[in-house]
Amino acid sequence: MLSVYVPRGTSLERMSVEGNADVPEGVVWVDLIAPTQSEDKAVERALGIAIPTREEMQEIEVTSRLYVENGARYMTATLMCQSDTDSPKTTAVTFILSGNRLITVRYDEPRPFTIVNNKLARFCPPQPTGETVMMDILDAVIDRAADILERIGADVDQVSRDIFDPDNTVLAARPFNQTFINIGRKGDLTSKVRESLVSIGRLLLFLNSEAEGMKLAKDQRQHVKGMQRDVQSLSDHATYLSNKIQFLLDAMVGVVSLQQNNIIKIFSVAAVVFMPPTLVASIYGMNFKHMPELEWVTGYPFALVVMLIAAVLPYLFFKWKKWL
Repeated sequence: MLSVYVPRGTSLERMSVEGNADVPEGVVWVDLIAPTQSEDKAVERALGIAIPTREEMQEIEVTSRLYVENGARYMTATLMCQSDTDSPKTTAVTFILSGNRLITVRYDEPRPFTIVNNKLARFCPPQPTGETVMMDILDAVIDRAADILERIGADVDQVSRDIFDPDNTVLAARPFNQTFINIGRKGDLTSKVRESLVSIGRLLLFLNSEAEGMKLAKDQRQHVKGMQRDVQSLSDHATYLSNKIQFLLDAMVGVVSLQQNNIIKIFSVAAVVFMPPTLVASIYGMNFKHMPELEWVTGYPFALVVMLIAAVLPYLFFKWKKWL
């Protein structure tokens, strides 16, 4: 799908370009969403730039993601997608600054694009340019990453309280595998956010180095530096969350080991408790002809009492030693 944004008063009007139609004049932002070959050709013909393929966007080399070609600056970043679901993922998005126009190429729907679309439909600064639109998108991306990390932090704190609950009532009522799944999901989401922040940090570094050639205004340069500081602080926070998640995972493994040891201890104590009665029963179960106890009238009750005492005494001894 090919969408273009044209200034209309104090907002940007979104227009869809169908088929082989030409890109209208005066566009500030060209948004390519899973573009077809004909849409790629239409943009290349109208703006005189090459549109990277999906395979080229997914390359991880820095030189393949951040470069200048024919006066246009190509910047590919990894953004979060579907972070509110159980299957979050990352997606590559390419930003192309050519003249005063911004061209974005993407194959998913990251939430920041929807936020910026709604914002620019209501209000945009006078004389908008591709640089200002890109700044808005990057701001929304960083804010979104911060929101995700805040949510992860709250969830991790809840897991921590569940694991270290003094009464162990939460873990006792919840299967261990569900807690492991929760920890694993938070760790996976945190790693994806870190990956996104690293790519955004590289993009901002490249944008800052190209600021002179792009003739960015002073306030825009300060804005880029501010976003770099935000990305660095969020990366540090993501690292802290990763370490905490790893600590909780180790703690959870320790809790499971303690629970297993307690179960094994119960079986061991039960075996020791029933060993003396088994010994007594074995003695009086022997079929010898000359056993004086065989003539006792109270022999059978006596054997039962001896077995009961032999079972209770070890149990009381273990309780006294606080082994149970």
